[in-house]
Amino acid sequence: MKSNVATDRLSIADLNLGDRTELGKYTISTDDIVTFARQWDPQFFHIDEERAVTDGYFGGIIASGIQTLAIFQRLSVDSFIQNLNVIGGAGIDGLQFRRPVRPGDTLTGSLVIKDIQLQSDRGRALVAYAGELINQNAEPVLVLTISAYVQMR
Repeated sequence: MKSNVATDRLSIADLNLGDRTELGKYTISTDDIVTFARQWDPQFFHIDEERAVTDGYFGGIIASGIQTLAIFQRLSVDSFIQNLNVIGGAGIDGLQFRRPVRPGDTLTGSLVIKDIQLQSDRGRALVAYAGELINQNAEPVLVLTISAYVQMR
């Protein structure tokens, strides 16, 4: 017997243009930044604190933009995406890293549904949402629009 995990999730009918979801919080540490960067983006201003201070443009270690995007994704999944029957991502538009993410920053944000394109013949919809990640000073660090295919249920 096949389990229908979708029964307790949101359907496309539950989504409306302009719906806003607040994201959880994540405080990033120096260790988080260095560990991630050593594996995925080993530029000196992400992994070498001393050199980041003396030679780096930002005066210290900063998180990789890819790490900042990953934090946004995790917070989005925990707050919203896990409630949908997502088939897969379709794309990212307008990705901007507005300011550096530094050790000790607490990141949160929101996402807002911007477009829903029903594809009834395929049993899915293309949902686009604008996202923003801000630091503890309410300064944007990341903005983007993500599109994903979602089962209509």
